[in-house]
Amino acid sequence: MKAMILAAGYGTRLEPLTLKRPKALMPVANIPVVDRVIAYLKRNGVREIIVNAHHLHHQVTSHLAGRTHFGLPIHVEVEDEILGTGGGIKNVEEFWDCEPFLVINADILTDIDLRKPVERHRQSGAMATLVIHDYPLFNLVRINSEGHVEAFLSETQPGLLAFTGIHILSRSVLDYIPPNTFYSIIDAYRDIIHDKEIVASYMASGHYWRDIGTIDSYVQANIDMIGTEEILIAQGAVAHPASHLGGWCVVGHGCSIGEGSLVENSILWDGAKIGKEATVVNSIVTQDVGDGVEIRDQVF
Repeated sequence: MKAMILAAGYGTRLEPLTLKRPKALMPVANIPVVDRVIAYLKRNGVREIIVNAHHLHHQVTSHLAGRTHFGLPIHVEVEDEILGTGGGIKNVEEFWDCEPFLVINADILTDIDLRKPVERHRQSGAMATLVIHDYPLFNLVRINSEGHVEAFLSETQPGLLAFTGIHILSRSVLDYIPPNTFYSIIDAYRDIIHDKEIVASYMASGHYWRDIGTIDSYVQANIDMIGTEEILIAQGAVAHPASHLGGWCVVGHGCSIGEGSLVENSILWDGAKIGKEATVVNSIVTQDVGDGVEIRDQVF
């Protein structure tokens, strides 16, 4: 099966982090989220992947260029003008063959077994199958008694379910997406439903799932990966013996923490240098912190 990772978006909910890196390259426990998604797709039987890019696309292209350790072909399609979730899928029409294909958002971390919804899709004859779950914050999808999607709503309410950002599509869905223009895949699904065709669902349960699309959820994803009382220090990072790391911490590649400094419940991106007698608490640090500087409860 082929798959697409949707990674072209601006990631505005993650600003100011996404002013420096595209959302797909946000490090989660020192591993870019796109690398985690690629590994997840490979574990679930995907044999070839395409990633779309727009915002800070040179970083995405550079990161994925020549990456062979994943053991499967990975392509990057740069969008000169951002095309949206539907337009992005249509834009790589030549990549898809006659088989169903899988699409996943770049900011999703999960362990849902994808083989089950893929098999459900193949058996159902649906034009698309959305992987859904009960997640009250995002419950916007109405499903009927047959498990078919009836509607996408704008506000949560009892009886609705949430779209996980994972879907399996048959090639015929492409006929509902206009070429060379910004278009939402949800609008395509609405048109399919209007035409009395089937958009099916697969109900996932008992799994891990996190959308890292906000600062709070990004921080929580890091905690999820390492635990609440763990210190993760990447290869090549150095903490002075007289520094102190407390609570949970993620220290990126090439970081240094100076003498007498405190780092607690924080994320240090690759290369960040923490000076002497500095304090970093409940923060995300993307750059150097000078001697004696105090950073608390902020993105720096």
